[in-house]
Amino acid sequence: MKVKIVNKSGFPAPFYATELSAGMDLKAAIEEPIVLGELCRAMVPTGLYIELPAGYEAQIRPRSGLAAKHGVTVCNSPGTVDADYRGEIKVILVNLSKEPFTINPGERIAQMVIAKYEKIEWQEVEQLGETERGAGGFGSTGVK
Repeated sequence: MKVKIVNKSGFPAPFYATELSAGMDLKAAIEEPIVLGELCRAMVPTGLYIELPAGYEAQIRPRSGLAAKHGVTVCNSPGTVDADYRGEIKVILVNLSKEPFTINPGERIAQMVIAKYEKIEWQEVEQLGETERGAGGFGSTGVK
């Protein structure tokens, strides 16, 4: 699938690191480092603008290494870029650690996964079908 991109980041367009990668890394298109303090967040520009076909979204997800090593994640994970959005893709990063974290220009800050989705129409009914689980919610199926 071809997707139109305008790249004002100063870095190569996002790419798949391996043949079976689902996501492409997004880089911080900033001129100066950003320091994220404890429990602070920042909207980090990527310099990327995309035109997705109808029926697709771009999901912005955390990078596992940043989360595991530094406690830095995507605040609204996963963020969604709709097919009709034409503005710059920005990533809302949050530092959940007790140490400041510095985002440097060109640093890989998130992943972008392109996903197909379906539109639905609601069918209002008086009752839903029965299942073994029923209305059992959070933790109702146990932990083992």
